[in-house]
Amino acid sequence: MRLDPNDHAWMRRAETRRVMAALNPAGQDLSRYVGGCVRNAVSGHPVQDVDIATRLTPDEVMRLSADAGLKPVPTGIEHGTVTVVSGGMPHEVTTLRKDVATDGRRAVVAFSQDWAEDAARRDFRLNAIYATPEGAVFDPFDGAADARAGRIVFIGDASARIAEDYLRILRFYRFNAWYGSGAPDPEGHRACVAGRAGLASLSAERVWAELKRLLAAPAPVPALEAMQEGHILDEVLPGALDFRVLFSIIINDREKVRDADALLRIVALAGAEGERVSALSSALKVSRAERARMIAACRTPRLVPGRAPDERARALYKRGGQAVADQLRLAEARGEGEDHALEAELTEALSYERPEFPLTGRDLIAAGFAPGPDLGDRLDAARKAWIDSGFTLGRQALLDQVVSKASGGERDT
Repeated sequence: MRLDPNDHAWMRRAETRRVMAALNPAGQDLSRYVGGCVRNAVSGHPVQDVDIATRLTPDEVMRLSADAGLKPVPTGIEHGTVTVVSGGMPHEVTTLRKDVATDGRRAVVAFSQDWAEDAARRDFRLNAIYATPEGAVFDPFDGAADARAGRIVFIGDASARIAEDYLRILRFYRFNAWYGSGAPDPEGHRACVAGRAGLASLSAERVWAELKRLLAAPAPVPALEAMQEGHILDEVLPGALDFRVLFSIIINDREKVRDADALLRIVALAGAEGERVSALSSALKVSRAERARMIAACRTPRLVPGRAPDERARALYKRGGQAVADQLRLAEARGEGEDHALEAELTEALSYERPEFPLTGRDLIAAGFAPGPDLGDRLDAARKAWIDSGFTLGRQALLDQVVSKASGGERDT
């Protein structure tokens, strides 16, 4: 088998060819493409990132790259990985490795010169495909056939591979969600179910990163159904899980050609219940921005499609466009509200720009009011009147209202 560079733009890219030329001095077979770029090229999926496997040591990669005018960055040098930047484009280069010891969370590795040895330590057959710069393919486990057929199959004994790193359980379903066709491989699924208790040993950060990638897949339902049947997510997510709402979100996304949204999907999986989402956010150690968005999607009263324009306008101002859009899509998944109004309201929410309140404390002080807590109360009352007006009252009209309400000598002059 061969990959013709003429058929694959990423193989012809000048930035990438410079890296491969530097890491294969004098035309030696020292460095090959590996993993996702080869897998995707074989299966017809777009190629995003370029990973390279090499017989060179990390120090040699650093030296040869620098000598070629490229920028080597030691991003994971203790594990054999150097990121080589060429024309602003990163290429992850990793020295061939073999496992010395594993404990379910991390591996102790030694560098190797053997392509087959490196392939044997990888997780799935379709990830153990290598290609030279000229396109010659080394495929010791027939991973190309798996890639074309949408099969995700562990290399060797599935249970043994999972015991080396329990994150491979989530990776198995994530790869099925992105590249699989139909139900997951039965043997792999059984091994994941049998080993699922090992997920508890993983760091929350690793689990969250993998879940986000899984839920970002356009059509992950078969993989998620297998996870539901095997109680996989029960090991890493607290509380009851609502697959019904999650599957509805996914189906709606496909039918209405919307981009997959991993954060919204995780909220749906938690039933869009504030307490459950809060507990999940804490357990997974999500970022502050992620947590804020997820909690906002659960705020009550829930907004559903078809509400009165003034109610929607208030919600947009108080919660923001993203939160309103999230609530509308969750309502759609639950079958709530008037579906005919949804698309227009989603467009409104996602293009929403929050109006600026035209009155400030400085305006009130200039009008003779004294600084202090009372000033804040007057501003809050004016803001409420502005919102009630549909955001139409201008600065002078609001100021006149404040002055009028303060009649009777309440101002300090």
